[in-house]
Amino acid sequence: QVQLVESGGGLVQPGGSLRLSCAASGFTFSSFTMRWYRQTPGKERELVAQISSGGGSTGYADSMKGRVTIARDNAKNTVYLQMNSLKPEDTAVYFCHVRYVRMDYWGQGTQVTVSS
Repeated sequence: QVQLVESGGGLVQPGGSLRLSCAASGFTFSSFTMRWYRQTPGKERELVAQISSGGGSTGYADSMKGRVTIARDNAKNTVYLQMNSLKPEDTAVYFCHVRYVRMDYWGQGTQVTVSS
């Protein structure tokens, strides 16, 4: 079965950096676009970044453009989200996502808290 396991979240001061990881299993990772979303209480889940199956195409939300980089290692079945210059408003639970066989799969999420 499809499994996505995020890690790397935590508490960071404003202006700091974090790298999130998502380890995937249960499907042919290298064949699918991967996405990172985030969600704060009371708000809808927001797309942060996406990367094509081969890694050659990426896209970013305007709210994080220039401060975030998505990457993948198809040999390790892992997708990453490097976040820099973090702001308090980036505080959220970050989720890894794949759409596989017309179904959406999500990890359990990793909490990112930006606070001094």
